[in-house]
Amino acid sequence: MAGVNKVILVGNLGADPEVRYLPSGVAVANFSLATTETYTKDGEKVTKTEWHNIVAYRRLGEICGEFLSKGKQIYVEGKIQTRSWENKDGVKQYKTEIVIDTM
Repeated sequence: MAGVNKVILVGNLGADPEVRYLPSGVAVANFSLATTETYTKDGEKVTKTEWHNIVAYRRLGEICGEFLSKGKQIYVEGKIQTRSWENKDGVKQYKTEIVIDTM
C-alpha cells in the first residue's frame, strides 16, 4: 500500500514572499505561514501559534510573489518535504518545508 503525504493549512503570512529564479528559469517562492489554535486548559484560554516554511514552484511561485503579502490569510495544499545540505563548516543541516501545489 502506498503512503499519503498531504498537508492542508489555513493561516496568515508572516512576511512577504521572496521570489527567486533557479538557473533553469523556474520561479521559487518562499514564505512563512502561521497557523494558530486556541483551546482551554485549566479554565484558561491558551493560544498556540505554529510557523510553517512554505515553498511554491513555477507559475504558482510567481503568483505568490504577485498577490501575497504579510498578514494575508490563505489556504494552501501540498506535501511535507525535508531537505538536507552541508553548511560551510561541513555540518549537516536539515529543513522541513511544505511544498504547495494549490493556493
